[in-house]
Formats: sequence, structure tokens, C-alpha cells
Amino acid sequence: MKVSMKSLVKKYSWVLIGGVLGVGGGYYYYQNWGCTTGCSITSSPLNSMLYGAVMGGLLADMIQSLVQKIKHGRK
Repeated sequence: MKVSMKSLVKKYSWVLIGGVLGVGGGYYYYQNWGCTTGCSITSSPLNSMLYGAVMGGLLADMIQSLVQKIKHGRK
């Protein structure tokens, strides 16, 4: 079964957009509130951005599922 890149991007567009926004949010958090030592997530910009990408992708996936359920009238 061959899957095209276009179909993957269309299927996971919400997750990709959420991940990109999460990267920006993670970096913003690091710049304004991140600690310099002792914090595993916010002590480096890379860690903050990766964490933000994962959380943003998960949140966007939850929103996409909710929108699809509402759209199709399922509970």
C-alpha cells in the first residue's frame, strides 16, 4: 500500500499545525519564564520547543476529534 505525502499532510494537518504552534509557544515560554538550572524541560530552548510541539500536537488532535464528532453527530 503506497501512501502519498499529500494524503499524510491532509490527514495530520491539525497535528502539524498544533505542533508548529507548540514550538513557538515552547520557545516563548523559555524566553519569558524558563529557568536556567534544575528544570529538565525549561532549562534549554530545545527541550521547551520539543515539549511544546508534543503538547500542541496532542491538543490539536483532541480538538480535531471533537470537531469530527460534532460534524458527524456522534457523542
